[in-house]
Amino acid sequence: MKRSIFISVFACSSLLSSCFGYPRIVSYPFDPGGRSLNSLGSESNPQISGRYIVFTTDRRGSQDVYLFDRVTSNLVDLPGLNALDTIASHPSVSDDGRYVVFAASRLGRSAIFLYDRETRQSRDLTTNLQAEVRNPIISADGSRIAFESTNNGQWDILVYNRSGRPLNIPQDPR
Repeated sequence: MKRSIFISVFACSSLLSSCFGYPRIVSYPFDPGGRSLNSLGSESNPQISGRYIVFTTDRRGSQDVYLFDRVTSNLVDLPGLNALDTIASHPSVSDDGRYVVFAASRLGRSAIFLYDRETRQSRDLTTNLQAEVRNPIISADGSRIAFESTNNGQWDILVYNRSGRPLNIPQDPR
């Protein structure tokens, strides 16, 4: 069975990244060994930034984050990122591939995590936020993370810096 993934990105925010000729389509061959972009597992939530494609997959029996390098056509090792007791979703990657942000659910609590490939560590950016969170995206330079939160009883967009501190973004940019 041969299968290809097609990724089409239709929108992006000037606050977080820049758009270069979107939408665009990328296609990679199927690898039954699970060492490429496509496998027998369910690949979902793809996001492309620079030379990298980040996505979630259940190819090892749990919902994990994977990173694919389009230049080398190989998966990038992410030691310390995925955990068996955590369901990861909606990853996003900085243009240089150093930072990966993703939503995760563990023991019924949602959180936004930032993984640094250089230090090989994940950090919960929303530890002090008593709210549901979802759909994170990281800026191209990896300095800002935007995500949705129910902190005020409705879904609002929050923007944090890489250290996990909220940024004060004016609501009326005039």
